[in-house]
Amino acid sequence: MKAMIQNKILIFSTIALLSLSACDDAWLEPKPLSFYTPENSYIDAQGFYSALTTCERNMRHEYFGDGAPILTEMILSDIAVEGTTDKAGPQMNIDIALMPNASLNDINSTRVGWYWYEGYKGIKYANIVIARINDVTFKSEAEKNAILGSALFHRAYRYNKLVHQFGDVPFLDWEISAPKYDFYTYNRWSILERIKPDLEFAYQWVPQKVDRGRASKAAAGILLMKVCMALGNFDRAIEVGKEITAANPLMRNRFTSNKNKPNTNLMHDLHSVEAKLDMSNTEGLMYVVSFPQIDGSEKIATMRNGVPFWNSGNVKTPNGAAGTSQSIAADETNPLMDLNKTYGRGIGRLRPTAYYTSTIWTSKESADLRGIYNIDSWKSPEDLLYNHPSLKSSGNVWYGKNLVKPVAMSVEDTIRCWFSWPHYKLFVPDPLETQWRGGETPWYIYRSAEVHLIMAEAYYWKNQAAEAAESLNQVRQRAGAEPLTASDINIGAILDERARELYYEENRKSELTRIAFTYAKTGKPCEVFGGRVYNLKNISGPGGVNSNIKQEGINFYYDWVTAKSNFYNKGVIHKWAEYKISVHHVLWPVPSNVITSNIKGVINQNIGYPGAENNIEPLIVPKDGTVLGPK
Repeated sequence: MKAMIQNKILIFSTIALLSLSACDDAWLEPKPLSFYTPENSYIDAQGFYSALTTCERNMRHEYFGDGAPILTEMILSDIAVEGTTDKAGPQMNIDIALMPNASLNDINSTRVGWYWYEGYKGIKYANIVIARINDVTFKSEAEKNAILGSALFHRAYRYNKLVHQFGDVPFLDWEISAPKYDFYTYNRWSILERIKPDLEFAYQWVPQKVDRGRASKAAAGILLMKVCMALGNFDRAIEVGKEITAANPLMRNRFTSNKNKPNTNLMHDLHSVEAKLDMSNTEGLMYVVSFPQIDGSEKIATMRNGVPFWNSGNVKTPNGAAGTSQSIAADETNPLMDLNKTYGRGIGRLRPTAYYTSTIWTSKESADLRGIYNIDSWKSPEDLLYNHPSLKSSGNVWYGKNLVKPVAMSVEDTIRCWFSWPHYKLFVPDPLETQWRGGETPWYIYRSAEVHLIMAEAYYWKNQAAEAAESLNQVRQRAGAEPLTASDINIGAILDERARELYYEENRKSELTRIAFTYAKTGKPCEVFGGRVYNLKNISGPGGVNSNIKQEGINFYYDWVTAKSNFYNKGVIHKWAEYKISVHHVLWPVPSNVITSNIKGVINQNIGYPGAENNIEPLIVPKDGTVLGPK
C-alpha cells in the first residue's frame, strides 16, 4: 500500500497536474477570501517570494533526515555504498534496485524516484512565478528581474540535476493549470542550452546579499559555471569563477566561537553550525536552512546516516562481552565515554569506500586538516572506548579501553560497524534528543571552495595543467596539503580533491555522469585509463534484453566507479546481496508509472532498462519562445 501511494504521488508530480480538473460542484470552488489561491497570492513581490520559499524549502529535503536523498547520489558513485546489511532491498545490487518498476523512493531502498518527483515539483513552483511575472506591478525593474532571476535559477537548478541523473527528460517551461497527459522527452543538450541564458540573466539580476537560504548572485554564478562545464564552454566557466572567488574568498582563518575548543581546527570551524549561521562567512554561497530549536526545522541526521553502527550488539570486547552502549554508567565522568554525544548515534547507512577513507589520502595530505591523518578531524572505531555499563559493574578489564575489531566479525558487521568517517563534517549537536543523530543546522549547497575546483577542471579540459594545479592548490593549501604541480594534473587529481573537500555536499554521481558525457562529447583521451576514448553513440551500452553490461571502455562513469570502489564488481557479498553496478547506470531509470500514465505522449526510458525499446527521437527545446506557454 505504501509503495502504491508513493507511485501515485510520483505520477501526479511528474505529469504536473497543478490543479484539479474542471468541476460543476460550486461548493468545491475556493471562496474569494480563501487565504491561498494563485489569484490572491501572486499579486506582489511578497507573493512571488512565497513560491520561491517553497522551492528553497524543498531543496533542504535532499540533505536532511534519515536516508536522505543525497545518500543515493553518494552511494551510486565512487565514494560510498549502501551500508544497511540487515535486510534485502537497499541499493546494493543495483541491477535489481534500479529497475523502473522497483521501489524508487523509499529510505529503505533508493531515492532515485525522489529526484524525479522533487525535480518537477520545484520546476512547477518556479514556472508559476515565471508565467505570472508580467501580471504584477513592481517597485522597479530591478525588483522584478531579481524575482524572475531567482525563479529561473530554481528551474535551472532542477534541470541541471535531472539531465545528469536521467538524461533526456520532459521539458516544462510554463505554468500548467489543467490535467495533461501528452508529455514528450526533450534532448538533454538542448535543455542545457536553454537554461544557460536563463542563468546568465539570474547571475546579472539576483542580488549578492540575501537572507540565509535564498538564491544569491554567487549561487546563480556557480550553477551557471556547472551548466557551462556540461556544455563545454570552459572559458565562460573560468570567467565567472574568477568573479565569484574575488567577491567570496575562502575562509582561511579560524572564525567561530569554537576556535578556542581543544581538539578542533579550521575545518571544524568551517563546517560547524556556528559557521553556517555566521554572516561574516564569505565562503558560503548558498545554504539550505534549518535553524536550531525553531518550529518547522528539520534534523540533518548526518551522524545517523554516516557514522558506523557502533551500538550494534555485535561490537564486543575481545573477551566476548557486550562492548558499547548508548547510555553510560551512572557515575561515569569521562565525556569520551559518552559515545552518543561525542560521535553521534550512527547506523552506518552510508558506508564509505576505501577510495574515500584511504586511497585519496597520500603522503601529500599528511598535514591535511580534512584527512585521515588528522585525528581530530577523522575518527575510526579504534578511537572509541568500550563504555557498556555492565563492563564497569562486572569489573571487565576492557572497560574504558579502545575498541578492537573482532577477528571473527562478519562481513555484514564489518560493512556496517567498522569504518572511518570525517567527524568534523558529520557531527551536528542534537541536544534535545536522547539519540544524537544530527540536529538542526543550515547546510552548504555551494561554497567558494567548489568554484576553485570547477575552475581547475575547466583548465584541465583546456589542457592548461599549470593553471589547473594553481586552482586546486587554493583549496589544498588552505587545508594544509602540499601543493600540486602541472605534472600531477589529470581527471583523477580533480576528482580526488572534490572527494576530499565536498563529501556530503556535492551530487557526486551527477558530477561523474557529467564528466562521462564530456569525455564522450569531446573525444579527449582519458589519461587515467591509458588514453581511452569514449563516444556518445553507446554511452549507456548496447541496451536490449539482459543489458547488465559490465565492460570497460563504454563510459567513464562505470570505468571510474568500478576502478575506485572496493565493493562494486569486486566480489563483495553478504547474506542479503552482492554489490553490483552496470554500464547503463550512468543514467537512472525513469519510474515506469511515469511513462505508462502519460497516455497521449511519449516519455522515453533510458537505454539498458526495460521499456527503452519504445523510445522515439527526443525533441529539441527551442532557443526562443516557450514549449508549453505562449507561442
